[in-house]
Amino acid sequence: MQSASGEWFDEAYYQRFYFDKKTSVIDPEHARRLGTFVCSYLAYLRVPVHRVLDVGCGIGLWRDAVQQHFPGASYQGVEFSRYLCERYGWAQGSVVDWQPADGQPFDLVICQGVLPYLNPADLKKALANLGRLTRGGLYIEAVAREDYERDIIDEELTDPRLYRHRAELYRRGLQPFCKELGGGVWLSRQAELPLFELECLGG
Repeated sequence: MQSASGEWFDEAYYQRFYFDKKTSVIDPEHARRLGTFVCSYLAYLRVPVHRVLDVGCGIGLWRDAVQQHFPGASYQGVEFSRYLCERYGWAQGSVVDWQPADGQPFDLVICQGVLPYLNPADLKKALANLGRLTRGGLYIEAVAREDYERDIIDEELTDPRLYRHRAELYRRGLQPFCKELGGGVWLSRQAELPLFELECLGG
């Protein structure tokens, strides 16, 4: 089984899943609330955020939240879609192996709605890559097989080409690099920040 092809993410894809209000999977208000939650939680934990990486940044909905909550922080958008890179000027690359030119990790890494497009082998590589790219906070959003089994996915709006990986596969891939805090937020094991026992899932 192959991971998603770059040809999938053309203008028609973004018209359906982002620009058409009837079929869009996310809207600016949802992005604002989510950005407020993630950025405020990291600020509460006193994670210093100066460099932000958004892998699979799409149309850049996270950029405003980053600028609002972390003024002066740099924002690096990376996209697999050639169409979006040409339209918005993002760096083109894959979550599987993209690395910054300076080789330095980021204080906040965002990866929303990308990982279910990868087959199991590429997903394992991508999770390890995200772990290496993160020295502070990491936000991951990915639908899991359990979400389908619990019937909380609107399959009319969800891309049918997504892999239905178990949640444990995501957790197992990230745990060597990060601690899970809940809400999709993870903290790098490199971050020397004191956490209470109940702030980490599983202790």
